[in-house]
Amino acid sequence: MSEIIKPTRMSRRQALAGLGAGAATGLIASPSLILAQTPDAIRFGHLTPRTGFLGPLGEFAVMAVDLAVEEINAAGGIMGRKLDVLKEDSVNPQTASTKAERMVERDKVACLLGEISSASCLTIAQVANRTKTLFVNTGGNSDALRGESCNKYMFHIESQNSMYVKTCGRSLMAQGLVKGKKWFSLTADYAFGHDLLKVAKRFMEANGGQFAADKLVPTDATDFSALLLEIRAAKPDLVISNLAGNQITNFLKQYSEFGLTFPVAGFGFDTALAWAAGKDNFGGVWPVVWHHLIDTPNTKKFVAAFTKKYGKPPENQAWGDYNIVKIMAQSMNELKSTDTAKIMEHWEKGAKFDVMKTREGYFRASDHQFMHEMYTVTALPAAQVKNPYDLFTSSAPVPGPGESLEVIATTGDEAVCKMA
Repeated sequence: MSEIIKPTRMSRRQALAGLGAGAATGLIASPSLILAQTPDAIRFGHLTPRTGFLGPLGEFAVMAVDLAVEEINAAGGIMGRKLDVLKEDSVNPQTASTKAERMVERDKVACLLGEISSASCLTIAQVANRTKTLFVNTGGNSDALRGESCNKYMFHIESQNSMYVKTCGRSLMAQGLVKGKKWFSLTADYAFGHDLLKVAKRFMEANGGQFAADKLVPTDATDFSALLLEIRAAKPDLVISNLAGNQITNFLKQYSEFGLTFPVAGFGFDTALAWAAGKDNFGGVWPVVWHHLIDTPNTKKFVAAFTKKYGKPPENQAWGDYNIVKIMAQSMNELKSTDTAKIMEHWEKGAKFDVMKTREGYFRASDHQFMHEMYTVTALPAAQVKNPYDLFTSSAPVPGPGESLEVIATTGDEAVCKMA
């Protein structure tokens, strides 16, 4: 069932009466009062998995969207109009496509936002392209979405697989875990995982490493015992996770139970999965697009607001969905328009946005990938963990302050996007 953020419980007559009273006493109506009397709300469509193996991440996305909408409306909305968000569980690629089309054709949304599954991102993007509706992907990592499957109406605030691999790869090379080493990889058997494995192999071949084995894992798999026995027998230098969603949590728990001691790293990750694994099971080195311990004013503000509302800190999926709602509202307010073509032109010309990091980010015109800093987190020993959330230490921002933000993205022959 769809969910629409409820307007304030005040009738138009009550709002007008209140406005009249305020005017009589020389008071200016508050943003909430102005919004209450505005019937023509601007509506965004939000799709993300609420069930299945990606469901736990989708719930953080939904919570973040609700918080962003509350803050935007409290500040006056978009061009003085209330912002509503129509939210749906995308479920799977076919359902995501159907719901996206309904949001555009029936519900007249100004844009489509969200998603985590790369396969569903693709079907939503096809709807966006056909209907000329702006779609911003907040969680799908596949390079292919920014490559052979790119289209002019799809943008990405989520980082691509190449950015994750190159960010974590820097840490692994510094630890001597790439050149001349053997990796044993486990890969989620769907579009995201296949693409990530391809990117990981390209990185290894370029840096002198090799794979001892690579195994595809069904997305509904919960028992890793057979694979863990293979890992024990292979004695790799490093175990690599190209898994997704609660696959990662289940793997980490069982890896710990088996008592395996080979180093672990991953090329795709969400901090909520570490929290679900717990301090006694979480280990290894992982790349993240953002985390709640980043020491910037806007991260601290976001974490405080999210924690006050929900009783726990936001994780990195929440970061993407929160920021894109804010970016979209900011752009519409600056342009004084909800027109798709105007927003796309604004972004393609290099408009910059504060996304809670040490540098502002921007959408790259060539493939619509958002360029921004990333981080590598390393699990703390269980004895050093003081609460259920602060389970890791973080690298400095990647790329470094003297580098272009684009050095970790697809470059040269890797970048194959051709906008229609």
